[in-house]
Amino acid sequence: MRDHNERVVLSLLRQHGSLAKTAIARLSGLSAQTSSIIMRMLEADELLIREEPLRGRIGQPMIPMALNPEGAFFFGFKIGRRSADLVLIDFVGRIRSMRHVPYDYLAPEPIFRIAADGMKEMLAELTPKQREKVAGIGIAAPFELWKWADTIGAPQEVLDQWRDCDIRARVQELCQFPAYLQNDMSAACGAELVFGQTKDLNDFVYFYIGSFIGGGIVINGSLYPGRTGNAGALGSMPVSGTDGKARQLIDMASITGLERVVTALGRDPSPLWASPFDWGPMGPELDEWINTAGKAIAQAVVASASVVDFEAAIIDGWMPEDVRARVVEAVQKHISTFKLEGLALPSILAGTVGIHARSLGAASLPLADRFLLGQKLFRKVD
Repeated sequence: MRDHNERVVLSLLRQHGSLAKTAIARLSGLSAQTSSIIMRMLEADELLIREEPLRGRIGQPMIPMALNPEGAFFFGFKIGRRSADLVLIDFVGRIRSMRHVPYDYLAPEPIFRIAADGMKEMLAELTPKQREKVAGIGIAAPFELWKWADTIGAPQEVLDQWRDCDIRARVQELCQFPAYLQNDMSAACGAELVFGQTKDLNDFVYFYIGSFIGGGIVINGSLYPGRTGNAGALGSMPVSGTDGKARQLIDMASITGLERVVTALGRDPSPLWASPFDWGPMGPELDEWINTAGKAIAQAVVASASVVDFEAAIIDGWMPEDVRARVVEAVQKHISTFKLEGLALPSILAGTVGIHARSLGAASLPLADRFLLGQKLFRKVD
């Protein structure tokens, strides 16, 4: 019961930022005495800190409590088809350190060296006390990595090495703290849920545009993994191609499609992977890709909304913010052209976590397992 109540308090503070003890008691349903005891224990464990008193009211000033950034630390390791990212975050989700390593294609041994070397370097940057507070590493990786040889131009014999590779176990061998594994796109969706500015949404469908587009589903304030952990495999959703024939969303709205066009024009496509804040000079090829991707995602949003009455469809990705904004606008434009009788469309929103959603989502795995409730149970603050 104590563990549950502590998670209630920590989840509330993560959702709302900071709250006074009276607000926590009211929102959690705990008695004032119980909430006060729990908060004192969490403060003693250095998971909470006191903020400046709120003065100007009758009686004693209210003292808000907030998460202590130094309370715990978590690694997140994103294994992508074109790059790997290792991040170290603090208890409030701020990135304290990061390593980004691009590559042409991924092979197991180099990937695990990136993780081993990166963790060693980052741990060395921490104080002894901070190192003791590292609570785990989460890994975000695509499922069935060996199936993408043709799409990413990797040798099949290299990708076949992933068939019998237990990624979580291999990473666990590299560290003393627990290791967790999740599909990379579900992890990105989890980052939006835990760290994003969408905490008032209980149900949303999430699209992340990377090398390949994918996504995740949040229902009742919780990430819904599905029977095999692959729920929200939106990249596989059937949509119409530019020729009117059936395609998968992954064929129409992935950055690899833009890469092929840029390469065919005789230009270097590496900025697409190396500099997500600025893709450099782009012309009609970017306009066409945004329009094509927007139309395909719009179809996927409508199809998703016909199954679950989502409040929102959130779109994020490995791309500059202005490009993401244009994709969102294109989705909104194309949805308005569909026949929508019988459907209540979700709001189309830009993601709030951004390019590092997958690695931050990976880091959220040990955080959620150790410190959060599995489901959001709280009312909105009045």
